[in-house]
Amino acid sequence: MTKTILITGASSGIGHATAEVFLDAGWIVGLVARRAEPLEALAARFDSAIALPADVTDGCAVEAVFDAFTDQAGRVDAIFNNAGIFGKPGAIDEVTVGDFSDVVDVNLTAMFAVARAAYIRMRDQSPKGGRIINNGSIAAHVPRERSANYTITKHAITGLTKAISLDGRAHDIACSQIDIGNAETQMVRDLNARLVAEGKEPNPVMDVKDAARMVLQMAELPLSANVQFATIMATKMPYIGRG
Repeated sequence: MTKTILITGASSGIGHATAEVFLDAGWIVGLVARRAEPLEALAARFDSAIALPADVTDGCAVEAVFDAFTDQAGRVDAIFNNAGIFGKPGAIDEVTVGDFSDVVDVNLTAMFAVARAAYIRMRDQSPKGGRIINNGSIAAHVPRERSANYTITKHAITGLTKAISLDGRAHDIACSQIDIGNAETQMVRDLNARLVAEGKEPNPVMDVKDAARMVLQMAELPLSANVQFATIMATKMPYIGRG
């Protein structure tokens, strides 16, 4: 039976790369992001891709996405809960409560809504169960300077992952988290451009497809096995000893 996965933030970056990897592997993939055009362009290349444009900060829109996906794909075997933003860089005194709320809306509230919708379908479908993969970050463990908004939300995703892992046991729902360090996406390119403008060395990066392939490896495990936390990063980035 063909496996199915729904990927948020699929219009660019890690989400887009991961969607391509899963589609190449023969999965049915639901593509979720606010911008319809890149989703439809990707769906035009693959018969097994389903474009589902939506704003995941809207809980009703999230429910509609899952209903549309299950109507077409039949079930939800996995999700990659990936949509996220970095937000305004700065120390805590340099960002406003509004700046913080904007990041929380996408990086935490939306990820909660997507995980909740997936959990309900996985619990109730037959056969029951599935896999929820949350995109954390290296920042879920050690912060980068001037990243208060992003770091706080990514620490919270670790709590979400642990809570779902515990509650999901009774329903054959596995939940894991991938923490990615410096995959070469537009967000990381923008960060490196700021560093260069400040006269600093840019961060080492890795190919975004390397991270995408790790997500596929996690998703292809049987539900009797789970990678609880996975860290994949550019080899030379300062993670060990960073701070």
